[in-house]
Amino acid sequence: QVQLVESGGGSVQAGGSLSVSCAASGRTFSDSAMGWFRQAPGKEREFVAAITSNGLAKYYADSVKGRFTISRDNAKNTVYLTMNNLRPEDTATYYCAAAEYYRGTLAQLKTYDYWGQGTQLTVSS
Repeated sequence: QVQLVESGGGSVQAGGSLSVSCAASGRTFSDSAMGWFRQAPGKEREFVAAITSNGLAKYYADSVKGRFTISRDNAKNTVYLTMNNLRPEDTATYYCAAAEYYRGTLAQLKTYDYWGQGTQLTVSS
């Protein structure tokens, strides 16, 4: 089992940068792919970025490609999302998730077995 706790959200102006972190506890973190999703008010939760267990492959939603970077440190049991050139439409609650059993693609919610509680990002224009 994996427990996930996000941190680092906040408020930033458009064009600014922010990083969020997700600390994991549990013995399977290094075997799990990790993903970041976000959910804006009134909208469905959507894929943002994912990284394989060894960190060698990374995937991004088209809307964040070139602006966001996902990374992980397996020694620290932590996954990061660095966000640059933020836009008001990036405003959402950001969730990290762990995929231990790989039931689908890394862009799909159903693939992930464990979820954090979320951290809020607000981007003002």
